[in-house]
Amino acid sequence: MKVDFYQLGGATPDTILSSIATRLLAEDQRLLVISADEAQLARLDRQLWSDGPTFLPHGVTGADDARQPILLSTTPDAPNLARNIAIADGEWRDAALTFDRAFFLFDEAQIEPARLAWKLLSGREGVERRYWAQEGGGWAQRG
Repeated sequence: MKVDFYQLGGATPDTILSSIATRLLAEDQRLLVISADEAQLARLDRQLWSDGPTFLPHGVTGADDARQPILLSTTPDAPNLARNIAIADGEWRDAALTFDRAFFLFDEAQIEPARLAWKLLSGREGVERRYWAQEGGGWAQRG
């Protein structure tokens, strides 16, 4: 199980999630995006509708969930059978460990909780952690 920690810096979750979702869809994989902030999910919904030259197929829970390649939700349940989860609100959830891969997005205000999550996952068997930070307009792996 892989956990990718993304320290957003100046980026927004919307930007990185579009990139992650595009890569996963190209690999014929599904994604569950979770946030306790329903306003954030609404922004992500709009972003995925209009990102770049192509539409990223997705839905918000309650709208034919099982068929959605990308599902936006407030809970870590995956009725779309996603094996990838993106935590967009910076609040770690251990339920992410039931997926094959987790993308944990956090900003400056959430550095301490993210550090704690990093430490707690260090002793978990079968968990591979990676830390990404923005550098020179792109993402650089730092851990």
